[in-house]
Amino acid sequence: MKFGMRKPSWKKSLSARTRGRAVRSIKRAVNPYYGKKGMSWINNPHKALYNKVYHKTTFNIFKW
Repeated sequence: MKFGMRKPSWKKSLSARTRGRAVRSIKRAVNPYYGKKGMSWINNPHKALYNKVYHKTTFNIFKW
């Protein structure tokens, strides 16, 4: 588990704003439950717990 500052990735940031955005909009149109709060606990509880701890123990350098 990581503690402290997250290392930013410009490549991942650009991907999330372009292709990732299109993919998410398609998934949202097909699946009405996609992206809703609490769905990760149903789909993959282990990953949801890991992400919850990760986001509480690290911070983003740009929001610091």
